[in-house]
Amino acid sequence: MDIASWFAFIGLLLLVMAVSDSVLSRLPLSTSMLYLLVGMAISPLWLGWTAFSVETHSHELELLAEIVVLLSLFTSGLKMSAGLDDGRWRLPLRLAVVSMLVTVALVAIAGSTWFGMSIGFAVLLGGILAPTDPVIASAVQLHRPGDRDRLRFALTGEGGLNDGTAFPIVFFGLGLLGYHRIGAYAERWIVFDLLWAVIAGIAIGAALGTLVGWFVLYLRRTHKEALGLDNFLALGLIGVSYGAAQMAGAYGFLAVFAAAVALRRQERIASAALVEADLTATPSAPPAAVIGAVAADASIAANLAASPAAAIALAHTDPELSYEERVATDPQLAPAYMTHAVLSFNEQLERIGEVVVVVTLGALVWTVEWHLVPWAFIALLLLVIRPAAVQVGLFGSRSSRQQRLLIGWFGIRGVGSFYYLMFAVNHDISTAVGTQLFALTIAVIVVSIVVHGISVTPLMRLYKRPRQNKAA
Repeated sequence: MDIASWFAFIGLLLLVMAVSDSVLSRLPLSTSMLYLLVGMAISPLWLGWTAFSVETHSHELELLAEIVVLLSLFTSGLKMSAGLDDGRWRLPLRLAVVSMLVTVALVAIAGSTWFGMSIGFAVLLGGILAPTDPVIASAVQLHRPGDRDRLRFALTGEGGLNDGTAFPIVFFGLGLLGYHRIGAYAERWIVFDLLWAVIAGIAIGAALGTLVGWFVLYLRRTHKEALGLDNFLALGLIGVSYGAAQMAGAYGFLAVFAAAVALRRQERIASAALVEADLTATPSAPPAAVIGAVAADASIAANLAASPAAAIALAHTDPELSYEERVATDPQLAPAYMTHAVLSFNEQLERIGEVVVVVTLGALVWTVEWHLVPWAFIALLLLVIRPAAVQVGLFGSRSSRQQRLLIGWFGIRGVGSFYYLMFAVNHDISTAVGTQLFALTIAVIVVSIVVHGISVTPLMRLYKRPRQNKAA
């Protein structure tokens, strides 16, 4: 198919999704399911418009998945508006550490005991399949500022954290198979792949996110500079965090997530200071009359409502500046505006990335050797291992039984697992290992996209109904 036909096809797909997204949100379907079908349709399974494979494009596929995961990790981190002292952080931390380790252990035991896998292969498979997806799982993640729902917070944080915490497991599995140096007693793995890479990745990302956020806000609030180009700010922080961490031998995924959390922390601190400073303020005009017709982020509107004095001050700033520029340079509202602009841009890129990767996954389905897939293992993973790991990880937490059951079900596998699969394939693993690993991973992702896509709308509707009735 020529380039003009590809442009027309991709444009038509995006237009169809743009006008049907709200309809899909009410049906037991997901956008990922449709993207998957489109990818399968253009492959040799039907139309034959494309016929690429892992053997010919493994490095390009790894890079594609890596870019989309980075965008999604940054978006997930920006959504985590709660302070680090908020007790809700315990849920994603438990899921990303305890539940993930339990998942890997159970996969290794089941794979080596019942499905004839070597222990190294089973551990590597567990590391690839343990991370939940931060891209495809957007339907069950945080959507709006101030959302305090434990289910959404836990799934958003887990998707951001475990894409980084899975790296040590993947390296350990590769080491057991002889494709990575871990040391005679795993001492090299413990020091470099576990302790240093995790701690340094988080520290580098947090430091850069804090520094960049502070510097940009300083320029805007003090000098009325560095306005606009918030998309450059987002991509620049992603790039510098990931690059710095990788050059330091740390995990870039964790660094990007930590940078986004640190950037969001600037807005949270400023918002708290704003409300505290205006507790005794006496407004002389209603905030709604000052804000005007231009809509900004909900967090900005909330800040103005809680701080009438800030709204009044905003109305008397430089009249030559646009409303957005006045908000962006206001000493108290600038943090919320910056966060909103960066998050909005990243969310749009994340949706585009979902289209590209899931269509690509669908286009690879024709290459899977399905006779190598043990379907009982996939059922065991989704119906037993994931729920059991969540119950262990969240035992004794303040989450409700319903929330734990839903978290256990919504362990969606997708782009993260696809990235780790390609990462492992590009470590020169043998053809036999790579073929079986590819077949199993793609099968799990396809099944997850379908079964979770069908169930997400009705289950989330049932979950929200008691809360809506209570609010009414």
